[in-house]
Amino acid sequence: MSQEKTFAQAMAFRHACKVFDETKKITKQDMLTILEAGRTSPSSFGMEAWKFVVITNEELKAKLRPACWDQVQVTSCSHLVIVLAGIDSLKPESGEVEKRFARRDMPQENLDFYLGLYASHLEKTLSSDENIYSWSARQTYIALGNMMTCAATLGIDSCPIEGYEKEKVEEILGLDSSKYQLSVVLPFGYRVNEQSTQLRLPLEDVVEFID
Repeated sequence: MSQEKTFAQAMAFRHACKVFDETKKITKQDMLTILEAGRTSPSSFGMEAWKFVVITNEELKAKLRPACWDQVQVTSCSHLVIVLAGIDSLKPESGEVEKRFARRDMPQENLDFYLGLYASHLEKTLSSDENIYSWSARQTYIALGNMMTCAATLGIDSCPIEGYEKEKVEEILGLDSSKYQLSVVLPFGYRVNEQSTQLRLPLEDVVEFID
């Protein structure tokens, strides 16, 4: 079903798809390819403080739609990905930070150095769940962009959604907000309508070279 595109073609193809074809479903392999692009994305300190909840259950999508400003993409898409930002796993006391650093198989003195650097550099960030969420949610946007571009290379559409009632969506999903909080709602599927002309500022307006 998918048709691979070059990176430049994918960037031109990708747009915020407003209505998906409900008769077309993404293959399991294509969806796993998209999710792998998210999983392998870079993150600050290599903490990977995210989780991707993939919803194909139509009843659950219908339940979520009113909490997402009643946007039709939520129910017309093939796969609805809920991008979550990590909270507890970023706290040194959780033990997860040490586990992630320890994957590098370094001497204990090096591990202690990086743990100290992490805690001191992020002292303000780690001072509250609100600050942690602000930081980790920004990390999820790296994975978000990679998943959308990866989907576009496969001829699959997407539409990042920030228009939602955060607490309501988290309640519907039964999330423990001390561990994860909602960052972005990301539907994937196939467009019904032709893409409108892509409007972007010219390169000279957004790029400055300093020699």
